[in-house]
Amino acid sequence: MTSQNNSRTVGIIGAGAWGTVFAQVLADAGSQVILFTPEPDVVDSINGYHTSRYVPAVTLPAQISATGNLQECVEGAKRIVVAVPSHAVESALSPLFGQIGDREVLSLVKGVRGGEFMSTIISRTLGLAEHQLSVLSGPNLAIEIAARQPANTVIANPDLERAKGWADVCANAYFRPYLSTDVRGCEIGGIVKNVIALAVGASAGMGLGTNTRSALITRGLAEMTRLGMAMGAQQETFLGLAGIGDLVTTCSSELSRNFTFGSNLGKGLSVSQAKVASKGVAEGAQCCQDVLDLANSLGVEMPITEAVVDVIHHGHSARQMGERLLGRPRKMDGVSLQIVD
Repeated sequence: MTSQNNSRTVGIIGAGAWGTVFAQVLADAGSQVILFTPEPDVVDSINGYHTSRYVPAVTLPAQISATGNLQECVEGAKRIVVAVPSHAVESALSPLFGQIGDREVLSLVKGVRGGEFMSTIISRTLGLAEHQLSVLSGPNLAIEIAARQPANTVIANPDLERAKGWADVCANAYFRPYLSTDVRGCEIGGIVKNVIALAVGASAGMGLGTNTRSALITRGLAEMTRLGMAMGAQQETFLGLAGIGDLVTTCSSELSRNFTFGSNLGKGLSVSQAKVASKGVAEGAQCCQDVLDLANSLGVEMPITEAVVDVIHHGHSARQMGERLLGRPRKMDGVSLQIVD
């Protein structure tokens, strides 16, 4: 790898909607950005016309370029961003094992697989040192940020100085990063909110109103917090941007892929039909079983997550999901689940 890295050059691996919009964020903050994608048409569109079919209404800054060569993306970059779908992490990153050196890496990827979070999988796949990887999570709908509407996010790393470094690189007039040392809490928030959004979307698709949505969001926050605390996360994380902030956004907007997927289920579509009808990857549908398995291994009760798994993997309908949740034994309100006799 070259030793002459530009301190304001960032390589982004993955040029989907969020990766491309984050490239805009970095460019507007003063960086040169090079995006990697294996799709030749996307490379040609970005380089020739400053546009991408993933964010078609946006004209990208001139500081952004694209390449189909992974090595070219990273070799001149001081910092690396990972923005590929969770299922593609190993295949996309394994060619770079041991080649990152001491450069800082930021993950935009949300997911859990086999009990392992994406930060662990990415660090292992790239051969990173401890704390070399930071994670970004928060209420960040790509299309709104693409329009340069104000947004906040959280950048987490146990080493606060590393998180500050990334905040300095991406902060601009419309994008404000906050800092955290609670990587696990931020990851759990970014994963569980997608599962809860499926349930909220399903309720909307069934024609149910604000009371139902509020109940699911509130009890979903309780599930998220229980799992996080069982894994050593900080409870206050779930009251911040990476917790309730991201949860409310994902459960309240039709721009959310997970909400839209759930809404299609609530309208009576099958899981396979909802996959076709919903645009983009619904991470909640991909990871709900892994979240439930993790919760069960820790003895954490997550009834909404369990009901979503039954819809996604066991053929239950959205209406059955609602009946199951309403028929549960009465409990005390709050994070704990003390049964009321």
